[in-house]
Amino acid sequence: MVDNSRGYKITINTILILMCIACLAPFLLLIASSFSSETALIASGYSFLPKEFTTTAYEFLLKDASVFHAYGVTLLLTVLGTTLSILVTTLIAYPLSLSSLPGRGIFSFYVFFTMLFAGGLVPTYMMWTQTFHIKNTFAALLLPNLVTNGFVIMMMRSYFQANIPGEVLESARMDGAGELYILFRIVIPMSLPIMATVGLMSGISYWNDWNNNLYYITEPELNSIQGLLNRMLTNAQYLKQAATMGNVGTGAVPTTSVRMAVAVLGVVPILCVYPFFQKYFVKGMTIGAVKG
Repeated sequence: MVDNSRGYKITINTILILMCIACLAPFLLLIASSFSSETALIASGYSFLPKEFTTTAYEFLLKDASVFHAYGVTLLLTVLGTTLSILVTTLIAYPLSLSSLPGRGIFSFYVFFTMLFAGGLVPTYMMWTQTFHIKNTFAALLLPNLVTNGFVIMMMRSYFQANIPGEVLESARMDGAGELYILFRIVIPMSLPIMATVGLMSGISYWNDWNNNLYYITEPELNSIQGLLNRMLTNAQYLKQAATMGNVGTGAVPTTSVRMAVAVLGVVPILCVYPFFQKYFVKGMTIGAVKG
């Protein structure tokens, strides 16, 4: 029985408020630190209010026009990669959800096996560069992350099994509908929560990815925003070391504040998009994980 007393509601609301503060506090600290001067951070540490307010870190990052080009590359990558990930994941998960699929257990085990074991970095690098020859191409940013998460496939399969009535599918087949028609005209429109969930997870994965940029990209015009920011941060650390060796003031190069600014530039776009998908994301995660 649910307790609807005033004291219970106050307690629950207080706990939720404290949890919200705990979630927001790191972001507020991150933003404040990115607007603090390097000398203030070194002398006084981090605080929730900027110390010696300055935009030096952002000026250091945004003075290069390549940042905006990298944002364009990442935006294109995220949109295209998310769309293809949803499509490919759906085309794998939907057949696995059908009990009439021959060899369904074998295919399901193959997907599950990828959740436990991976080929490793060196074989993966050799495969993509020597077999598929994707190095220094846009495909190097797109393909490695396209289908690498067996958990997402199994979650979507479970959603289809638990929420798409078999009677509806059988009725469509009796009316002469093919499997592709059933998938795109019946199954997908009835599965918006899981589609939004997979889309958000894939979008975040593509937006935050810097590994592929590091492994496969050396051409500056193909840098994603995360890869470019990672390299700029490395450059800032190098400049910091050079300044120290040259007896230049340690506050001359904003290494610490640049780290914070890099994180802000990387996470803010996702924070702006997430609220629009939150309802579907939560529903898709909870329903899709109910039935294995």
